[in-house]
Amino acid sequence: MIPMIPFAHRYRARGFAALAVLLLAGCAAPALRCAGMAGKPMLTAELYFGRSVHGRRIDDVAWAGFLAEAVTPRFPSGLTVLDGYGQWRQRSTGHVRSEPSSVVVIVTEPDDATLATLEAIRGEYRRRFEQQQVGLTLTQTCGSF
Repeated sequence: MIPMIPFAHRYRARGFAALAVLLLAGCAAPALRCAGMAGKPMLTAELYFGRSVHGRRIDDVAWAGFLAEAVTPRFPSGLTVLDGYGQWRQRSTGHVRSEPSSVVVIVTEPDDATLATLEAIRGEYRRRFEQQQVGLTLTQTCGSF
């Protein structure tokens, strides 16, 4: 039998699991070298935000407010926002759903606080816009700015 994790602790557990995967991935792969360039090892985070809820679009004013209040203060050195169109298979029905989306790309130092900061952004978006999920991918990279 799988033990039930209280709702409030599920997201924290997922965050710790993601951090463990990130840290263990570094053990399995050789250290990233940025030979031949002026850059240094960095982390690229891509956050995937659905821009509709309950059949209505999250408008540009609300989106800009979220970026200004929840994302930019946490990553003031910079980020990139890409607009797109996303789709996924709804687990409960198996139907393919689609919606406008925005992707926020952040290249940052790979430190212990980064994952917690990204999780805080995801949580804020889910609460503010009643979203079930906010996607996150992490990639080791070389960067120079």
